[in-house]
Amino acid sequence: MPVYEFFCRKCQEPFTEIMSVKEHDQRMPECPHCHGTKEVEKRISAVHAVTTKKWLTS
Repeated sequence: MPVYEFFCRKCQEPFTEIMSVKEHDQRMPECPHCHGTKEVEKRISAVHAVTTKKWLTS
């Protein structure tokens, strides 16, 4: 499951949440610090992918 990054403007704390893509589309998570939901914003985070395919060069 993907890990999403959020920031709570109410308490000024960043946090991460593990949720499915469907869950992410349906609800905004609760801040684990102040338990607020209205002032939580999504943050853009880096993506890391590991593949097993090797590219062939000529």
